[in-house]
Amino acid sequence: MSATTTAVRATTANPRGRRRPAGRIPTAVLLLGAAYCLLPVAWVVVAATKSGSELFSTFTFLPGSGLAENVAELSAYRDGVYWRWMANSALYAGVGALLSTAVSALSGYALALHRFRGREVIFNVLIAGVLMPPVILAIPQYLLLAKAGMADSYVSVLLPSILSPYGIYLARIYAAAAVPSDIVEAGRIDGAGEWRLFRSVALPMMLPGLVTVFLFQSVAIWNNFMLPYIMLGDDEKFPVTVGLFTLLQQGASAPALYTLVITGALLSVIPLIALFLVIQRFWSLDLLSGAVKS
Repeated sequence: MSATTTAVRATTANPRGRRRPAGRIPTAVLLLGAAYCLLPVAWVVVAATKSGSELFSTFTFLPGSGLAENVAELSAYRDGVYWRWMANSALYAGVGALLSTAVSALSGYALALHRFRGREVIFNVLIAGVLMPPVILAIPQYLLLAKAGMADSYVSVLLPSILSPYGIYLARIYAAAAVPSDIVEAGRIDGAGEWRLFRSVALPMMLPGLVTVFLFQSVAIWNNFMLPYIMLGDDEKFPVTVGLFTLLQQGASAPALYTLVITGALLSVIPLIALFLVIQRFWSLDLLSGAVKS
């Protein structure tokens, strides 16, 4: 009787007779993927704590005792040029992402809520732009800006970053879903202009999507290497990606610079983590306020 009861309970708990261990396979695959992505990050964190002698003589994942010394040496290298590179990256990513988000918001709103000839053609061209790797456009952009006399300047890095086909695509999709056309039409009937409709009606509704566009553009510009590498010749204007690359090249003849490169790579990730945490908090607040309003 007890054996029958046990069998019935097992059948009730697992009515289709599937084996529970089989359900662990996706979890194992996800864990392997997470380990694959996080293992290099863990190596950078550990390696940044090692001095130059410890880096090549100790176990890979054994922490060292030279993190403070590495940060001090990095800050003192060429009178603190690393922090100039970090400031340049913040300038490129901050200003470029803001301008790109503004252009994406206007373009996405127009493509989603305005009817005009050629709208679908423009949208299809944007989708084609999403599929095109940015590295293909780097050399043509350099030739155009060099012809205009703007190469080797901050503008040469900022200007190509303003137009983001993927950002416009996201803004268009989000505007079509979040901004009711009836509200826009009601505003037009009441006599509101297009700029006021966009600023007072559409923009607050599109804000969560635009925050996502800003995050994507900030990360993309911060991590961009090829465009500033081609555009810039003055290392005082380098972003941190190109600056660390030049340090890595010098490390071939001066191995002591390897620790500076690793420490600089670790420090360069911190602003991105902070940005993500701030924006994640904004998403949470927006979801909570939407739940309260509903």
